[in-house]
Amino acid sequence: MAGSSGGELRAPIFNGENYDFWSTRMKTIFKSHGLWDLVIKGFDGTDLKKSDESDDKKKETEESSGKGMVAEVLMKDAEALGLIQGAVSEEIFPRISHEETSKGAWSILQQEFHGDKQVRSVKLQGHRREFEYTRMKDDESLTAYVTKLFDLINQMRSYGEELPRERIVQKLLISLPSTYDSICSVIEHSRDLNEIEVQEVVASLKSFELRLDRHSENRTEKAFASLSVDAKQTKTGEQNSKQNKNWKSKGKKWDNKASEGTKTSCKHCGKLHFGECRFKGKPKCFNCDKLGHIAKDCYSKKTPQQVNYAT
Repeated sequence: MAGSSGGELRAPIFNGENYDFWSTRMKTIFKSHGLWDLVIKGFDGTDLKKSDESDDKKKETEESSGKGMVAEVLMKDAEALGLIQGAVSEEIFPRISHEETSKGAWSILQQEFHGDKQVRSVKLQGHRREFEYTRMKDDESLTAYVTKLFDLINQMRSYGEELPRERIVQKLLISLPSTYDSICSVIEHSRDLNEIEVQEVVASLKSFELRLDRHSENRTEKAFASLSVDAKQTKTGEQNSKQNKNWKSKGKKWDNKASEGTKTSCKHCGKLHFGECRFKGKPKCFNCDKLGHIAKDCYSKKTPQQVNYAT
């Protein structure tokens, strides 16, 4: 900005919203340049013109002081007007573009956006209602909620409502979700709410929020680890089952081949089997050609004549 020395004070571009915040910051900038009285009180252009058009005698005595003072006032007013024009958006600028003094431009913006006493009273009542009913949502971060709440408090302050410190502390503690009940109870029973600073409460709440976040992360990590272990165990079990199945099927074939290779033909019954034959030393039936009994004890369907013939 013009006329600033060292670091510049910058106000946000005014777009028709939050006029009170914008005007407060502009007031600080005007004071830093020594222009605030000029913006509020203005100057009488007629008197300056008359003093500039004085007679020859006055010019001889006041030429150095009179003209210099007029030029200085005009330059300061132009500087203040330039600050106002540079701090409004393109939509707001046409409303003050025809004004040639800083006081005129400032008054137009104040009348339109600051409002009269009745309008300010209505706006303040709306902010009070919003302050009473505002609550922190379950999915909202503490930082976002505190920022929103303090913006509302500052808006109320700009309309003349100054909330006491203990009222703000109470509002913070009763407007949080149930997850903050433990820390709120500790603050209420360990500190005097009429003496504790608001920033101390905010710092304690933020520390508690960090702890909640760490616990939540640990639970999430454990859940993912459990899912990973279960998946690995399931996959391993399937692989083991498949391997066992293949091993059994291969082993069965191998057992058959091995057993077939070790069987021998029995000289008593003529069949292939392991170990000693159970028909060893037993007679053979001439009726049915089976071992273990004789022809007279045979239950075969062959006739006795066939038996005698065979004999």
